Formats: sequence, C-alpha cells, structure tokens
Amino acid sequence: MIPLCHDRVRLLRLRAQRLVPQFREPVPGVADLVKELCGIQAQDARAATLALRVRSAGLVAADVERARVQERTIIRTWGQRGTLHLMATEDAGWLLPLLGPVFIAGSRRRRAELGLDEDTCARGMRAIRDALASQGPLTRTELVEQLAVNGIRLEGQARPYLLSRAALEGIICLGPDRGAEPTYVLLSDWIAPGRALSEEAAYAELARRYLGAYGPATPEDMAAWSGLPISRIRAAWRQIADQLMEVAIDSSAAWMLKSRAAWLDEPPIADQVVCLLPAFDIYLLGYQNRDLTVPRQYAKRVNAGGGMLHPTLLVDGRVAGTWKSQRTKNQLDVIVESFEQLAPEVYPRLEAEIAEIARFLVVQASLQVTSR
Repeated sequence: MIPLCHDRVRLLRLRAQRLVPQFREPVPGVADLVKELCGIQAQDARAATLALRVRSAGLVAADVERARVQERTIIRTWGQRGTLHLMATEDAGWLLPLLGPVFIAGSRRRRAELGLDEDTCARGMRAIRDALASQGPLTRTELVEQLAVNGIRLEGQARPYLLSRAALEGIICLGPDRGAEPTYVLLSDWIAPGRALSEEAAYAELARRYLGAYGPATPEDMAAWSGLPISRIRAAWRQIADQLMEVAIDSSAAWMLKSRAAWLDEPPIADQVVCLLPAFDIYLLGYQNRDLTVPRQYAKRVNAGGGMLHPTLLVDGRVAGTWKSQRTKNQLDVIVESFEQLAPEVYPRLEAEIAEIARFLVVQASLQVTSR
C-alpha cells in the first residue's frame, strides 16, 4: 500500500471531483459532466445546477436546464440512496434497473404503514401511466387528483412515496417546470434510455465510475454514497481489481483507479483551492464519514440534522465555513460565515468565486464575510 497523508487524499479527491481549476479539463457538455461525476444530488434543483457550476468552465445555468428539458441528455429522477439526482440519459438504461429494486424493497414497510400495499401500488402505477399518457406533463397535485378519480386517495407522505416508486420502476421522471413547480412525465415518452447491462456488469460499471469521481475511497464509502448492499459492492471491486491500486489512509486500505497513478507523483499545487459548494454537495455525500473534510467541532454547522447539508466554503478540501445567498431579480448577495478568521490569500480567490457565480447565473453579485 502507498501511504497517503490527509492533504494528499483531499487533493486527489478534489481533482477527481473537478474542484481544482488548474486541472479542470473542459467537457463537451452538461451530460458529459453529469456522467463523469456519477450523477448530481438534485433534491434542491438550484443547488444541483450550482454543483455543476463549481466543476465546470464556461457553462451557464441556462445550459443545465436546456440539457434537461430541450436536449434531454440528462434527467432528474430518483437515484443513489433513493434520492433525487441528475442522471445522464444514456446511463438510465442500466442505472435505474440497478438502483430501483433495492430502494423499492427497502421502503416496503414504510409504504405499508402509509396504506400503500402492493395491490394499491400496482393500481397507482396503472393510473399514473394512463394520466400522463393522455394528459402529458402533470404536477404532483394534478397527478394526485387523477389518482383520486381512480379511487386511490393519497394523504401526506403517501404521495411522494408512490411517485418515487413510479420513478424507481422507470415509469416516470421529472419533466419541465411549470413556474416554480416541477411536473412529471412518462420516462418512455421523455427519453430513450441507453444500453442495458447485466446486474454484475452494472455493479462493475458503477464501481469504476464511483472511484473515478470519488477515489481514493473504500467499498464502505461507496455503499454509503450509493445505498447499495456492501456485499455486492465488494464483489464489484473484486471484479475490477486489475484496474485498481491500493493506498493507505491512516494505515487503513483505500483504493483508486490505476489510471490515476500519475497524480501521486505530482507536487502539491501552489495556489489554494477555494470553492463555494452548494447545499447537498456531492463532495460531502460521497463517503462513509466527513472526518477528512469537516472539522469535527463544526460538523453541526454543516449538518444540524434532518438530512440538511448547508452550502459550504471549501478551502483546500476542508470546510472552512458556510454561506447563504439572497437574490432579487438581477442581484445576488452572498454572505459567507467562516468558522475561523480566513487567511488573507483566501479573499481574492473567494472574490473570484463570487464573480464566477455572477457570470454563471447572469446576475450582479456582492460578497459579505463574517466569522463566528
């Protein structure tokens, strides 16, 4: 095993995540970026768009929406961990059949508690298909109304649980927004999913993709990131063992792709890496824990509970603060709250991040930094 210090691990992960500007190679389009990163957490659609911003050069927010709604080279649907993600359309043919059955089975008890037994779910799937086939994109409220017409009355959490099951079965995905509200469409009407893979080949492909975007990492890290069974992930890593190299983090084994071996010989970068990551950023969701990323004494300021991950200021791979923004029509005011006093050299790079966000969103932007 090749021993790695924490700074080296963070730099390798930053590079894999396309968060180091000097090593950020351009990609042909939004879909290529989503594919390279194994998907983008998208329960917050605006945050997902900003996650692509910080990992790209030259894109603007409108490019992301164009790729999703007009080109349809990416889709927004339920993916890893059974949560909403942006997914490359060409991956849907093998990724949804891999993920869907695991999360459908895992939420069976909760669905039953909500009155969604298998018979009700089957009737609901048929009603959803019929409604969307005949009426086109519908909001959640409109779909629920159509279900009620068919004798399926949903209350509270039963609504998202039935819709997420329909998405995990490959029946629906999110379609064009209607104002501030998303709509749902039939997946088969919206896109032509890409190639199918056997389950074994799909696990191996996902393991390669994961390590390409998150390595060095462990099977346990991938299990936490994906929500898939650790036994199947370990089997997938054995299947691609000839493509992996073993490293040591705190004397424990981790792995990265052999194709990245040259990265280990590069000298440390001279400039600090300063990024403004959005809420629910994949850099914080990709591992079993955040010990290398979030100082323990500030962990609750990043994640106070309830699954919420606040937008963060990242300096050389470690979270140095949180941030929030207030937007009017053409103005974005960004307020950064650092955990400790920032080094002077951070400020110019932080200002550059603000300018880049302004360019990406096509607004004027201002920066305020506080410390608490």
